[in-house]
Amino acid sequence: MKPSLQVRLSQHLALTPQLQQSIRLLQLSTLELHQEVEQMLEINPFLEIDEGPEDEPALTDWSGSIRLETSAGSSDEAGGGAESSEGDAPGLDGIEAGVTAREDWENGTEADDFDGIADAPSLRTGSGGEDSDTDWSERSGAETTLADALRVQLRGMRLQPLDAWMVEALIDSLDDDGYLADPLDDIADRLLGELESGGGVEVDEAADDDESPTAREELLSRLRCALGWLQSLEPTGVGARNLSECLVLQLRESQADVVVRDLAQRICQEHLELLARRDWRKLMAQTGAGEEALRAAQALIQTLEPKPGRAFSPAEANIIVPDVIVQKSGRGWRVVLNPDVMPKLRINDLYAQAMRQHRGRSSGDEASGGSLSGRLQEARWFVKNILQRFETIQRVSQAIVEHQKGFLSHGEIGMKPLVLREIADELGLHESTISRVTTAKYMATPFGTFELKYFFGSSLNTEAGGNASSTAVRALIRQFVAAENPRKPLSDSQLSTMLEEQGIQVARRTVAKYREALKISPAATRKAL
Repeated sequence: MKPSLQVRLSQHLALTPQLQQSIRLLQLSTLELHQEVEQMLEINPFLEIDEGPEDEPALTDWSGSIRLETSAGSSDEAGGGAESSEGDAPGLDGIEAGVTAREDWENGTEADDFDGIADAPSLRTGSGGEDSDTDWSERSGAETTLADALRVQLRGMRLQPLDAWMVEALIDSLDDDGYLADPLDDIADRLLGELESGGGVEVDEAADDDESPTAREELLSRLRCALGWLQSLEPTGVGARNLSECLVLQLRESQADVVVRDLAQRICQEHLELLARRDWRKLMAQTGAGEEALRAAQALIQTLEPKPGRAFSPAEANIIVPDVIVQKSGRGWRVVLNPDVMPKLRINDLYAQAMRQHRGRSSGDEASGGSLSGRLQEARWFVKNILQRFETIQRVSQAIVEHQKGFLSHGEIGMKPLVLREIADELGLHESTISRVTTAKYMATPFGTFELKYFFGSSLNTEAGGNASSTAVRALIRQFVAAENPRKPLSDSQLSTMLEEQGIQVARRTVAKYREALKISPAATRKAL
């Protein structure tokens, strides 16, 4: 074949380095942006922090107490239950409810009628002469852990070295909720291995007689006693192996009426799953108690703490610094950028002036001069792209506010359906750009701080021919459930009918999906005596 030349005309999109950097900065969160700025300050000598006058006071009265909200509402993390061991602590032989009952309690029960249990103080009267007003959440401090608090109490018990060593081992086996995470048999095997390897604590050698207990059996017996000592410490319920045992330990220290306390203890030992399912008929049949007695026992159980170690757990603060803040402006609303999240950068004038003087010198410095010139141009691009990033965020946020004025005035119930394409067409931007802007960017409103994506939602048809936002429908469902009769909770079909009376056409399956997203239990579980 003979070589030949051909000319082709084609079009392709080429992203310049400046445009690539602009797109990348636009999709970064506030934390990632500040990390990017710090990295650029380290590698580029032409960039420096602009140390201007001190920051002005907060733009709004409520911006100093910002909380994070989500479209589905906040949800508590359900902690995993501790496995029950074969060995039982003294006096707890009747406890058989395990991990399943604990999970039912936390996932299906605590969110409804048992929501007060999380903040209720322990009913225990201190065994060491302390009164019932002991507040371990105040005592714990910022750095004190559950194990530290237990070891402080352990030092005052004056136990024998072997027993104190076993209680220490049990403390090390507690999870964050205060439950014993390992079965006693496993702990005994581990301690026996430490003793055989020279742990420094001696155990009497077992006799050769077949009727004499082995070293493991003796160790396991003393370990059960150590568990009893651990469970006598504060907070009450610590060292339990399951939810049932935790509640029973607290009920034994309760000063409530004896009849009510005994019934509550029996329910926690034998019928905790029935209580979690609100199966009142079967519960009355198996306990022989009437409605009034069950109601009193239920109220007592609601005051207990299912997670004794909760007060010592490090609080994971969901504090979000908003990128923009919504302010009331006359009859409308306006969006302002949060100055706390905007990097204050500028070009170093001294270096830039030296760079200008460097130009035009001998050709021997052209290589180094070109490198410095590239660094200067890179710094200018970076500052420009950051300014453009915040300008785009403000434009998009202002457009969202114009569409969601009903939310700013009335809350979730006033939310309107909105999709990314509407904002993109209005601002003349691409839909992907709107998606980048609304990801990991937050807006502070009078009703809380929300991700920008929260203001976008699907639409549902109405009888008037319009559309209703799915967020507003979820808010209506929450209102209906909050106002329902606890003895006759609303079913999904009834909720669908009530929404239809409001002019919103929602299928029963859609109502069930929204109810689950709101962490609302089914009607059978919400039913009360």
